[in-house]
Amino acid sequence: MSVDAATVRRIAHLARIAVAEEEVEHLKGELNAMLAFVEQLSEVNVDGVEPMTSVTPMAMKKRPDVVTDGGIADDILKNAPATEDRYFVVPKVVE
Repeated sequence: MSVDAATVRRIAHLARIAVAEEEVEHLKGELNAMLAFVEQLSEVNVDGVEPMTSVTPMAMKKRPDVVTDGGIADDILKNAPATEDRYFVVPKVVE
């Protein structure tokens, strides 16, 4: 895959970046070099390679998935300016 000048201008527009016309060719080369590197990475055989979170072996810290502050809805709703049926009442913002 390669990028042309029109694509560089479109990417710049989508990213809201002002790009001078004389910079387009340079950016085109930079983007094409990046894409070539990504294509080169796809040639690497990664079958049997486990995903990593770090270069050093470690286990992810996990915690039990439990509710620790449940049962205090009434205390929380005391701070609300308006409530109805144990829910916060907020102004309508979409018609």
